Amino acid sequence: MSMFRTGILVLTSPLHTLPLRIAPVLTSAAQFVEQTLYVHLHPGLNLSSILPARPVFVPPSHNLSSLITKLYSRAADVCAHLDVRVLLTNVRNQGLSTNPFPTAQMLSHTPDVVLTDFSVSDSSQVSLVQSCLEKYAMCCYACKPHLQSVLLAPEVEIIGEEKEPQKTELLETYSDVVVGGTFDRLHGAHRTLLTVSCLMTEKRFLIGLSDSALLKNKVLKELIEPYALRMEKLLEFLQDVKPALRYEIVPLSDPYGPSITYPDLQCIVGHPELVIYEIKLIKDAHHSDTEEEKISSSSLRSRLLGTLLAPPKKNPNIPLFPYVIGLTGGSGSGKTSIAKRLEALGAAHIDSDRLGHETYNPGGPTYHKVKEVFGNVAYISKIVDFAFSKSTVGMFCEPEQISIPETFIFIYFQEKLKCLTDIVWPEIAKLSTKKILEAASQGKTVCVLDAAVLLEAGWTDMVHEVWVTIIPEGEAIARIMSRDGVSKENAQKRLDNQWTNEQRVERANVVLCTSWEPEVTQRQQHDEPEIDQLLPVPHFRFRSQSPDHLHQNRSPTGQSPSRPWSTLICRQTLMPFLPLFALLYSHKRMGISVKPTKLTFLLAKRVELNRNGWFCHHLQLLAALNRS
Repeated sequence: MSMFRTGILVLTSPLHTLPLRIAPVLTSAAQFVEQTLYVHLHPGLNLSSILPARPVFVPPSHNLSSLITKLYSRAADVCAHLDVRVLLTNVRNQGLSTNPFPTAQMLSHTPDVVLTDFSVSDSSQVSLVQSCLEKYAMCCYACKPHLQSVLLAPEVEIIGEEKEPQKTELLETYSDVVVGGTFDRLHGAHRTLLTVSCLMTEKRFLIGLSDSALLKNKVLKELIEPYALRMEKLLEFLQDVKPALRYEIVPLSDPYGPSITYPDLQCIVGHPELVIYEIKLIKDAHHSDTEEEKISSSSLRSRLLGTLLAPPKKNPNIPLFPYVIGLTGGSGSGKTSIAKRLEALGAAHIDSDRLGHETYNPGGPTYHKVKEVFGNVAYISKIVDFAFSKSTVGMFCEPEQISIPETFIFIYFQEKLKCLTDIVWPEIAKLSTKKILEAASQGKTVCVLDAAVLLEAGWTDMVHEVWVTIIPEGEAIARIMSRDGVSKENAQKRLDNQWTNEQRVERANVVLCTSWEPEVTQRQQHDEPEIDQLLPVPHFRFRSQSPDHLHQNRSPTGQSPSRPWSTLICRQTLMPFLPLFALLYSHKRMGISVKPTKLTFLLAKRVELNRNGWFCHHLQLLAALNRS
């Protein structure tokens, strides 16, 4: 069966029959299209006539609005991997004699196949219908040369009884319509909102796109796509759906946005002073028990945790073995607990904090240099600890109480910091390289370089991958205060002088979040017996550094109970620490060829295991290799 990147699905069934047909039609279409599926509506289109089929205008109606909602909902259930877009160029209150496509519409993705639900009772007419379908599609849209066609009707099985047609009630349309939202990684609910809004709009569609202040309290806000990228994807989608409209996308920095500053707006979703049009939420058929029932960007972002967000860059300057993971994160992010957990699983743990102390302790390679800069030998270790913990570096162990005034030390060492890091960081890098070589000689196949300043110091050329731990700022402050006995102000100051989570995530291959309680780990593992059977090592239960009272029973989507971060670590970091599979694992990640049979099985398991999005590339590879 041939697969095509982009297809157009021409729906010809009457509107009142499509709700029952749409799921099997989409399921069948997904067998031929692998990326983008455009949907063109032309109820009653006859493709078996010798006369050429012509596109006509379809009036906007409440039935059509309901169908669009149903279509995106069903698509989320049966073909969630497809980018489905309902096209509205031919949907308008217009005379039937007018051609909605004076020229073929250009789409963001050029179709190479056209599909239809048109039923052919006589097999001798198949060629005629296919020819007519291809000409019809090319009359409406700019398609690739040698466009192919597929008739889905023979593979569609209708379940349920079709309703009798009801009187069509036209949908009221408005000149200017406005909506607002984050629109992070467009999903079915976004597409429904945007498409129905386009359906109701005659001239201008204004979109307030959340920015800056409105993103602060979002779940996993560090994984929200940049404003420019979200705007680009939004425009691409809208211009495909209804290119005749004028689109304006403006930053949304408060809950009201342009709805209170643009006097000519006529319709908005959720504003009491304008016309309100309600769009029902779409349920997420694949949500886990710790996620929201509706489709939401928060759930989608939480499923990115532990997955490979960016492929590792090939680095010819470091050997394939051992495979080095650079683990970094801000104060209170749970990095130390994760590092210890990985060490317990068999990885060599290289603690750059301790190596830092070795460099400037008496007899260390930087002792005399640091003494020249900082003077009083008796206070070198404590002062350096204190200065680093309050500065951008933040890499050494937490300071003990010392008698030197904090303000003086902070100001003084802010001035000396660059000089200090120039002395210490190169030596830490040398010691880390030495430790990696020692681990290799001991037979370790994976090393974890635990370094809070991995990115700031430019040590990424020493590792194969960068793993970043993140935590909301409020949670991090609470953990620092409880762990170190410092004030809220001092905890905030410490975070302010470190890199932000967003800066780290931009450079990460894998992101982990330690926001949730670890107590549910055992229960959730037993909820998935298949995964239990795949793992050749026993399950572990462990806690984060933070006190129990800091875990407030939150999930990535704000629901309760939550999927604990420890489950993520347990599941998503097992693979690199099993020596039996380390050779093939490293070869796979560095682009070296692997046996096709193993890769084929891996791809199959990836589809099977990743339905709820919680199993990262490490566990998928482990499962594939363990079974093959």
